[in-house]
Amino acid sequence: MSKATVDVAIAILLHKSKVLVGWRQVDQHQGNKHEFPGGKVEAGETPEQACRREVYEEVGIGLKEWHSFDLICHEYDDVIVNLHLYHAYVPDELLELIHQPWTWYSRGQLASLNFPKANKAILDRLIWSHLIKISDQMSDLPESNAEFYWRVESDEINAIEQQLLGLTSEQLNKLILNFDIWNKLNSELKTKIKSIHLKQSQLMQLKKGDLVTGKRFIAACHDAVSLQHAHHVGCDAVFLSPVYATQTHIDAKVLGWDGFIELARKSDIPVFALGGVNPSDLEQAQKHDAYGLAGIRGFSSIV
Repeated sequence: MSKATVDVAIAILLHKSKVLVGWRQVDQHQGNKHEFPGGKVEAGETPEQACRREVYEEVGIGLKEWHSFDLICHEYDDVIVNLHLYHAYVPDELLELIHQPWTWYSRGQLASLNFPKANKAILDRLIWSHLIKISDQMSDLPESNAEFYWRVESDEINAIEQQLLGLTSEQLNKLILNFDIWNKLNSELKTKIKSIHLKQSQLMQLKKGDLVTGKRFIAACHDAVSLQHAHHVGCDAVFLSPVYATQTHIDAKVLGWDGFIELARKSDIPVFALGGVNPSDLEQAQKHDAYGLAGIRGFSSIV
């Protein structure tokens, strides 16, 4: 007997790098587990319409701006579920309207919660390492939990693909590639790369709906306009720089920690401090509303 297929709309609600999570009752499918808001797509409505409706009914708030997040198909023992995922930012003025017992969790806390198996890909995308190492040498790819932005200087796509083919799935999962390089890869490697970097110039050319669904995008930002645009198009995180003056960008306007927090406190996605920082600055950075740190020279000790 063939299994029934169910279309479900899921909402990833974000506020200041926190994610809204609930609890499924024991009598529900996949009960006694944590969940994101959502429910079945009813006849005559689109998945996005279902998402808006479920959030209004379950959470108690109405949100206008939604971004396509992913489409995940998962087969359970008894049913096949198509998860249509969208994300949205919850403004301060709506926080008190949220129904109980929906609860805000930090992204790091998500890993310790009891979600259904179908949510693994969602969690992998939401949970970032607090450190991102940047290098133009693939040999610098860390074995630690740090993520790695491979800042490719070459345009020899065949050589780049050969290096990527030599990586394990675990290594590929922590790898970030620039959009121009990713876009030139063969289809198999494009699928395997999960995280994509946008230069500020690339970011500012995009409009809402342009980002590839199912990929994690981190954008370079240097000011309030670019940071706001990263939110508008639906990026997952940003590099905000420079915190300090660096050898490679001597003439760039330095933010300092005061300028950094002024921008970062307005963000509903993780902000990584970049520019003259090193891993020992993590505590100070987080006091200034950074999610984490990224760097080149100061991160050479990360292995």
